[in-house]
Amino acid sequence: MRIGIDVGGTHTDAVILNGDKVIAATKSLTTSDVVSGISNALDEILLSGGVRVEQIQTVMIGTTQFTNAIIERKSLSRMAVIRVGLPSGRGMPPMVDWPHDMHEAINAQVHMIHGGYLYDGHPLSDLRESEITAVIRALKMENIKNIAISSAFSPMNAEPENKVSQAILEAIPDAQLTLSHQFGRLGLLERENAAIMNTSLLPFAKHVVDAFLAALKSHGLTCPAFISQNDGTLMSSEFVRRFPALTFSSGPTNSLRGAYKLTGLKEAIVVDIGGTTSDIGVLQDGFPRESNVVVNIGGIRTNFRMPDILAIGLGGGSHVSDDGKTIGPQSVGHRLVHDGLVFGGNTLTATDIIVASGVRDIGVPAKVAGLTSNLIEKATDTMHAMLDRAIDMMKPGGKALPVILVGGGAVLVTGDLKAASKLYRPENAGVANAIGAAIAQVGGESERMLSYRNISREDAIAEVTAAATERALAAGADRETIRAVDIEETAIPYMDEGATRVRVKVIGELRT
Repeated sequence: MRIGIDVGGTHTDAVILNGDKVIAATKSLTTSDVVSGISNALDEILLSGGVRVEQIQTVMIGTTQFTNAIIERKSLSRMAVIRVGLPSGRGMPPMVDWPHDMHEAINAQVHMIHGGYLYDGHPLSDLRESEITAVIRALKMENIKNIAISSAFSPMNAEPENKVSQAILEAIPDAQLTLSHQFGRLGLLERENAAIMNTSLLPFAKHVVDAFLAALKSHGLTCPAFISQNDGTLMSSEFVRRFPALTFSSGPTNSLRGAYKLTGLKEAIVVDIGGTTSDIGVLQDGFPRESNVVVNIGGIRTNFRMPDILAIGLGGGSHVSDDGKTIGPQSVGHRLVHDGLVFGGNTLTATDIIVASGVRDIGVPAKVAGLTSNLIEKATDTMHAMLDRAIDMMKPGGKALPVILVGGGAVLVTGDLKAASKLYRPENAGVANAIGAAIAQVGGESERMLSYRNISREDAIAEVTAAATERALAAGADRETIRAVDIEETAIPYMDEGATRVRVKVIGELRT
């Protein structure tokens, strides 16, 4: 048996799975300290499922806490950034386009030193011991122990980052380091940004993981615990302490994976309707389609592996205005149970419209009995039209696909959707995100730029696959079950003949 938990902005969802069967499921309000909401959800599913804690083999948790910390500029730590890339790297210094309030939140000490490599393996310049010594002296002077290190084309050759980190650890043994090549893709600025954000979260990550484990232990759960990544796979608790930024956008990813589990559809569009937004994503071979563009997180450009998600302002708590012609993007969010009309509040929401239509019995229906039929019909049409437009935008090549509705707000869709070839409303759709967390596997990814003139295609793919496999093993995968699920080759124009960017993603079962 496994427990899956997904902590969202409005609800904390939890399920117990016995194999593929849902034994118990619940939605509880997310609390300000998060841990209390998890404890409440655990109490409910263990009691309603009649399950003993000794029967639970693993717990999987998805959380938005690290994303929210970046967006809200909270719980971030003072840190330093070291870029190995002079002389050319001086042109655009680290964090050159960051929002001012994010600069203030981390108050980073910035260093640029000589070194790094070019895409073809030739050195940009040599590392200088004197510069490294000066950096270490500055770090010690201000007692900075959270440090991000980036180097030009480090996914191709990580030697400069490794040498600098080794020197720092010899001088400051308790330093916490993020090396950009460990989880970033090609592209210095975006990879560096990812490493900086990750480093600013390291002390907070330790606090969050410790709190999660304490909540599980208080319920007698001593089994292994894992955290969801943003590609639909899992990380061990120790791995999360090192790479908290890999949890960004794990919530929508869990919903897509849960939709796949509930329907068995490997190719489909998933619409996850929550309290504030609807997230639309695409399933490809049972996993979320990844975005191939630079992803903006809290106003900062990154090149994380992220799901391709379109979010629109339609949810159960969305404001309804203009006689039903406008819905959202404003929302009462988790205050729906206080502010919505059917709960005794004064705000007309999308949930009120559905209750007034007679389709759902939520709260006190008598409180929306005065809504006119024209308002109800117009608002319902507006909701359906918003979703149809969003689905059309996400269709791969304009191809019609089945649409799976999940999330607590899926009740907003009362009829068919024109953009869907077929509409699915699976049982337990309201907790699809928690189910997605519970079924997640462990993955790893690596990327290189290689020349097929210098190495055969087979050897190139094998080299990158081996690097991805090592990352999956570090995250907790069982070596015997690891397999490649995505191999991407992109020819690089205007470079040496045969220059190709190779990216490989592997997944495997949890190591027990």
